Amino acid sequence: MAKDPKPENGRASGGTSRGGTGSSRASGQRPSGQRGGAQAGKGRTRPPVNVVTQQRPWGLIAAAVAVVVFAAAVITYAVVQVNEANADKVTSADQIAGLQSYEYEGGLHVTTSVDYTESPPVGGEHDNEWADCTGTVYDVDIRHENAVHSLEHGAVWITYDPDAVSDDDLGTLEDLVDGRSGLMLSPYAGQSAPISLQSWGHQVTVDSASDVRVQQFADFMAFNADFTPELGATCENPAFITDPLVVGDVTRAGTGAATATDAPVASDAPASSAPAGESGTTTP
Repeated sequence: MAKDPKPENGRASGGTSRGGTGSSRASGQRPSGQRGGAQAGKGRTRPPVNVVTQQRPWGLIAAAVAVVVFAAAVITYAVVQVNEANADKVTSADQIAGLQSYEYEGGLHVTTSVDYTESPPVGGEHDNEWADCTGTVYDVDIRHENAVHSLEHGAVWITYDPDAVSDDDLGTLEDLVDGRSGLMLSPYAGQSAPISLQSWGHQVTVDSASDVRVQQFADFMAFNADFTPELGATCENPAFITDPLVVGDVTRAGTGAATATDAPVASDAPASSAPAGESGTTTP
């Protein structure tokens, strides 16, 4: 008689074990602590990155700032100087304080001395030869009749009392005149003020060379087209620089000497300047 087969305990439990194993395989899971963990422990490590911070060119920046500041300072200084210079400039004769004005006819040449109304004179009859007025500094009291002829050509004649003007003021006047065409400077003993400035028909007196009117008069009145009877006539007369006529000398015109003249002599008779009492005006 056949016997029922008995389950084999060993196989049954082995099957269960295999089933478990198979379940583990089917799910695709790997026991922990095996290859996955090992691979995780062996992952790649990135090398450290050295970050280089770019340095700013502080030296160049400082130099550029210094240049800008210096340029601004120079420009500011120049603007201030120009404004100060322009502040004292005049555009008309009546803007020169204390200016005295007179009316004189030009072209009246004589060979005699002239008894002028104003001292120093500002116009009227005069010698046929003019004094050089190309920025000439004389150390003698030049003959007035020759100086007035220079005024007729548009010159400004600056005179000073040698007993009343200071050395500093004299130096300032010499610096102003020297080499500047249209100006001449000479001592004039006994004038009413330490310094006097003359152009044709105009005069102003000051006590100091630092008076702003000195520069105003020299700049505005020299070769002024509105007041110059012989505009465009030359100021050059080298012979007068070499051998200037002084107060008390007689004319050289008509003596045969090489002199600079520009018109025939009007008269040989003694003459004096036209009175200016009624025509003279003063700018307040």
